[in-house]
Amino acid sequence: MSTVGLVVEYNPLHNGHLYHIQQSRKITDAESVIAVMSGHFLQRGEPAIADKWSRAEMALRAGCDLVLELPVAYSGQPAQWFAYGAVAALAATGVCDALCFGSESGNADALSRIADRLAAEPESMRLRLGALLKEGLPYPSAYAAAARQLLEASGEADAAFGLAQPNHTLGLHYMLALRKLGSPMRALSIRREKSDYNQSSITDTAIASATALRKLVVESGGALDGLAPYVPGSTLAVLRREAAAGKAPVTWDAFARPLFHLLSSLPASELGTYAEVTEGLEHRIKGALRELRSWRVDELLDLLKTKRYTRTKLQRTLARILLGHRKEDLDAERLAAGVQYVRVLGFTARGQALLKRMKKTAAVPVVHTAADGDWPYLAMDARATAVYAAALPASRPADAWRDYTVPPVRA
Repeated sequence: MSTVGLVVEYNPLHNGHLYHIQQSRKITDAESVIAVMSGHFLQRGEPAIADKWSRAEMALRAGCDLVLELPVAYSGQPAQWFAYGAVAALAATGVCDALCFGSESGNADALSRIADRLAAEPESMRLRLGALLKEGLPYPSAYAAAARQLLEASGEADAAFGLAQPNHTLGLHYMLALRKLGSPMRALSIRREKSDYNQSSITDTAIASATALRKLVVESGGALDGLAPYVPGSTLAVLRREAAAGKAPVTWDAFARPLFHLLSSLPASELGTYAEVTEGLEHRIKGALRELRSWRVDELLDLLKTKRYTRTKLQRTLARILLGHRKEDLDAERLAAGVQYVRVLGFTARGQALLKRMKKTAAVPVVHTAADGDWPYLAMDARATAVYAAALPASRPADAWRDYTVPPVRA
């Protein structure tokens, strides 16, 4: 049984994602699809529009067979560690033959050649990257510039390739992760159609980015009807159900009070111990709090944003503080060790067959709830669920413990 792996967030799952699932199965001739999905807090630092079990259900109803959770230790990271954690999870299953990701060009061969050149992490590139970061460039821009300079110095034609584009950056890091992990998985790419990764406007009648769709929901006061042309019917049904239960759509505003309590009550010296709080950002946060006119996270982000501190960087920082993640919890040595388990969020009948195979092939334990082990990253995911649940007005105290009590979704 051949299997293709996808790295996803589905925030929410839309028609472009459905196309990606279908085309990934087609171009790899795969019988099964495994999705590694971010949980309650995502790669850009945002809370998910709906909880992870609901989004896993969206994935299963759209054609995925098995949904695994990317630990929050990795899901809230820049491209390097986000990609590494996701690829490590797919590789650890022992059943994944290929990885298929979306990109601006769909040109996996060019990214693969660049990955071959950069896999050894040349000293000249590391020095250039460090210098650019000190100059204030955000990590993605600095990495792309350092890589381009190295390639140009080598006289390689691929130097002109669009590494600064977000999905090219992720794709490159997927390929670098495959090499670091020694994984035999093939890497393929599908060209994004009709909408860019973070495009906030809608320019097509059926395809729109998740960013644009979330904006549409916010601007409509939480109404979901406007999503109908852009998402599968199954996605809309799940979102409507969760909205009726008072558990969606979720935005940063749901977390404003607990977040501002922490930011206001903790001294700057303690804020500085949290992951992503770098270069004196704790003092900038304290200063911005005195300028606030409302208890809104968006206003705080606007006050904090600079050339060095992008919105994405700041959202990741606020998420780490909210979730209680310290620098030592997420140091490079721990992250480089890879996943210690794979967590199942949902499966179909075909996914159940994959799970049976994984009992023999998986390099790490396969768990269904947080009660199945005591790994630090699994405990972090359970705490993230508690924080997420407590912020929802319609949630019950029992919802904070769902990681221990709720079995995987079956579809």
